[in-house]
Amino acid sequence: MSDLVSRAVQDRGHKCHILETDLFPETVRLHLAQNPKCAGSFDLFLNETVVRLQDIAGVWYRRVAFPALEEMDPTYRDHSQQESHKTLQSVFAAMHRALWVDPVPRVLQGHHKVMQLEIAREVGLDIPDTLTTNDPVAARAFYDRHEGQIVTKMTHSFAVYEDGDERVVFTTPVEAADLEVLADIRLCPMIFQEKISKLVELRVTAIGDRLFVASIDASGSDIGKDDWRRDGHGLAGKFVEDEIPPELEKKLVEFMKRMGLIYGAIDIIRTPDGRHLFLEVNSAGEWGWIEMEVGHPIAQELAGVLTRQIPVSRPAPTIL
Repeated sequence: MSDLVSRAVQDRGHKCHILETDLFPETVRLHLAQNPKCAGSFDLFLNETVVRLQDIAGVWYRRVAFPALEEMDPTYRDHSQQESHKTLQSVFAAMHRALWVDPVPRVLQGHHKVMQLEIAREVGLDIPDTLTTNDPVAARAFYDRHEGQIVTKMTHSFAVYEDGDERVVFTTPVEAADLEVLADIRLCPMIFQEKISKLVELRVTAIGDRLFVASIDASGSDIGKDDWRRDGHGLAGKFVEDEIPPELEKKLVEFMKRMGLIYGAIDIIRTPDGRHLFLEVNSAGEWGWIEMEVGHPIAQELAGVLTRQIPVSRPAPTIL
């Protein structure tokens, strides 16, 4: 996706540099010079290219990856990874004059699903009945109230590793047998939601006031019917362009404003009777496959936001 945005930025007559954060500090160097007599001089060295960070006009921020540092003594590896991460975060914070899509604190805050649902409800979006808890008794009562028709998900996305294989935790129906191990949640809070009948699942890519809507019918997939991501390969190419009612568009735009985000990947369920239920927004969500499968000009729209207020004649306008 970074290559798509980079090309779109350059097509507008601007310079663009891509910082692969997992290469810092092994192959990427930083010079951050500060003294009491003048403004700081922040230089980033990408191979043979020197990027003056104070000249950067716009930043598209997705995720910060940690360096592997495989050749380093394991005793000190974690500390070095943390120091490298904190150094980059400090640099990003110092680049406060640039336009960020989106500011790092807002991206991180935007991951909180409890806050998302509360803001969604406040702007009038329909949301599933939801319980986030580490109380097995409350979870069992929620299960009973919905007659067993509930799903569970984690408060944040992550993967576990078994025998070296990555296993991502997806949205999963709660079965009667799961009640036997419900006591385990007292050590690991989880989100429980009523199970919603699906016509299709919508992915709404929001960029400012623009919404790009796509949908997928995963009902024919045995492993992806509860969460299409579980069968991402089997459902490849199944997303199609879609649309939503104007009133829902207004509420989603207002939701993004309340969240303080320019960009967000919003997940919504459309029910057989035409209701639309907001599930969550990913403030650093993927969109490359949507552009390829559906044809939405997401990279162009992001580039437009990043460069809109930067004249091409400006000396060395740089986007990171």
